[in-house]
Amino acid sequence: MVFSSSLFLLYFFPIFLIVYFLLPNKLRNIFILLASIAFYAWGAPRFVFIVLLSLAADFYLVKWMYSCKGKKRKLLVSLSVLLNIGMLAWFKYANFGVENLNNLLGALGFSEISWTAIVLPIGISFFSFQKVTYSVDVYRSVHRPLQRLTDYAMYILMFPQLIAGPIVRFNEIADQIEDRKKMETIDNRLTGFFRFVIGLSKKVLIANVLGEQADRIFGLEQPDLTTPLAWIGILAYAFQIYFDFSGYSDMAIGIGRMIGFKFPENFNNPYISQSITEFWRRWHMTLGRFMKDYLYIPLGGNRVSTSRMYFNLWLVFALSGLWHGAAWTFVVWGIFHGFFLILDRLFLLRFYKTIGKIPAVFITFIITLVGWVFFRSETLPDAFFYIGKMFSFDFRETSIFFDRQFYSILILAFGFSFFALVKSIEPWQDRVLAVEQKNKTILVMFIFSVVFFVIGLASITSSGFNPFIYFRF
Repeated sequence: MVFSSSLFLLYFFPIFLIVYFLLPNKLRNIFILLASIAFYAWGAPRFVFIVLLSLAADFYLVKWMYSCKGKKRKLLVSLSVLLNIGMLAWFKYANFGVENLNNLLGALGFSEISWTAIVLPIGISFFSFQKVTYSVDVYRSVHRPLQRLTDYAMYILMFPQLIAGPIVRFNEIADQIEDRKKMETIDNRLTGFFRFVIGLSKKVLIANVLGEQADRIFGLEQPDLTTPLAWIGILAYAFQIYFDFSGYSDMAIGIGRMIGFKFPENFNNPYISQSITEFWRRWHMTLGRFMKDYLYIPLGGNRVSTSRMYFNLWLVFALSGLWHGAAWTFVVWGIFHGFFLILDRLFLLRFYKTIGKIPAVFITFIITLVGWVFFRSETLPDAFFYIGKMFSFDFRETSIFFDRQFYSILILAFGFSFFALVKSIEPWQDRVLAVEQKNKTILVMFIFSVVFFVIGLASITSSGFNPFIYFRF
């Protein structure tokens, strides 16, 4: 079940909110947990018990660790992290590992290993990282552990951010898990609904339209691909993945706000970045902060030698690519970004300052587009062919055409992606998305929300194309 489905919008979501608001405060966490289990079980009924058992093991392991000191404490946190990363590695990468081993064995003339493919549990990449933040934050004494297993299970399984984030670190909402009476206000419910509808509109009205044509172009036979089609395809995909993923984050943040939680922001106009370094401060920000605080800094961060620092950057982004998916295309995508992060530190940041803001944004966007080709392609040969076609100046006539709706949405997506280049836009955007609003503003927001909720729902029911890119991660 995804947020942009009729089942969620017409049944699950309204029923959940009605029951939640009618319940007394002491029962609301339990209800969120039960609703989240049902939400997860709808999409992955075979894995829900495995997830629940792992949650119980984590909870008591961390509770035991909290009461210990010295080496025993360190041993227990290591065990907790190992269990979570091991579970992620098994379910997400076992098939990938066996597939590559069989390719190697076949090339050497040996017989392949027989293997029963493992099914990937939905959302495992996200909730595994949140479980790690709980263990490590308690170990670092950032916050004491939760007292009730049900509260911990609710934190991990909370359906707004369960499937695709944002990655909510334990210390960010620990106090809200136990008491959020001050956050459960009418204003938060209305502004939260507004934020939810913003995300729904991004997903349904922009990402879906662009994604359908991006799939069409990336699905072409190689002889049919021309340079203009290649650029249209990757532009459509770049805007699709941005409005799809940021839209989902907006919906998650909105739902969280409606029930009293303040989730961290996950996107901040990434395509106006003037370097790949800045891009990763604006794109999937919760993942970037996680990789920095829980991997890069423990590896030594900036405190090591220059060569070691560059290696750490490269390693972190190679692992970040692998986290996105068990395929060499994702690994190369991560290495690609890591390479440009190193170049930024070597000379590119100085070069960008020399050429000015707009040229720097343009170059960074082109680099990002090339990276998205690796992310979208099924295989590395496909990716290299597509990139080659982008720069081959092949302007043959083609029989593939696009309607006015597609071009209109593509231009609209371009405008929304780059309008924050105007200095006054980002402060205005922050004010619009802020929690505190004047009554007149909230009324306007509510009217906007109702209108675009209906439009979004109509678009969903009239179209058979409604994918969610990060659902499989």
